[in-house]
Amino acid sequence: MPTYEYLCEKCRHEFETLQPMSARPLEVCPKDLCPQKKWGRGRVKRKISAGGGLLFKGSGFYITDYRSEKYKQAAKKDSPAAKPAGADAKPSAKPDSKPAKPTPAKA
Repeated sequence: MPTYEYLCEKCRHEFETLQPMSARPLEVCPKDLCPQKKWGRGRVKRKISAGGGLLFKGSGFYITDYRSEKYKQAAKKDSPAAKPAGADAKPSAKPDSKPAKPTPAKA
C-alpha cells in the first residue's frame, strides 16, 4: 500500500497516511491527526511527492539469492556433474612395468 502525503488547508498540518490505490483521497483532516485542540474539520489536499526511495546496500544481490530450497535442489539435479580434479589428465604409463613377452605361435 502506498503512503500518501496530505496538507490541511485550515491548520497547515502535514501528515502521511497509508491507503490502497483504489481508495478515494481524504477530504477532511482526520480527527486523530489534527493538531488543534478542537477538531477543525479542515479540507485536505493530497500532495505530490517523490515517494519512498529504494536503497541497495552492501555488495549486491542476485535474483537467485532468494530461491526456495526445492528450486535449488532441482537445479542441482539438472546441472551436469562436476568432474573430479585431474580427471581430464591422461593416465601415465607406469615406469616399473615390464613389456609383455610375445608368445610363439604353435603350428
